[in-house]
Amino acid sequence: MARAPKDHKTNALRELDAAGIPHEELFFDAEPTMTGEEIALSQGEDPDAVFKTLVTQGKSGGYYVFLVPVAAELDLKKAAAAAGEKAIAMIKARELLPLTGYVHGGCSPIGMKKRFPTFVDETAQLFDTIHFSGGKVGCQIRMNPDDLGRLIPFQYADLTV
Repeated sequence: MARAPKDHKTNALRELDAAGIPHEELFFDAEPTMTGEEIALSQGEDPDAVFKTLVTQGKSGGYYVFLVPVAAELDLKKAAAAAGEKAIAMIKARELLPLTGYVHGGCSPIGMKKRFPTFVDETAQLFDTIHFSGGKVGCQIRMNPDDLGRLIPFQYADLTV
């Protein structure tokens, strides 16, 4: 793990600190071409316990956030069913920053510009702690998934292919 840079506090980390929710901040050097699975393995972490944050838009126009393991693929039909939508599609990368305040590869479910309905893959319940983006590339948060639910409301669902 790399040391925390001086300006390391992201919206996600500030919200966790303000709420007093236990978590660990992890920093690492990431190559732009590395996949989430490669990053997990390079840090000695189980890729099944490291989650990526995906932002989608439903047929109704509503936005939804999904956390799935980095080695898995979001099943858009299951995601739509969980969200009560007829269909769901991933948003374009260029839409991510204006919508959430985060960039691709550094999107956290915590601290977005607006809170969207959030769903976490049910496999998160198998782990005492999970990892997900801390709000910028090279920063992750490790915490208990139930503690995440104390800060942002979410539902567990079967979300992967």
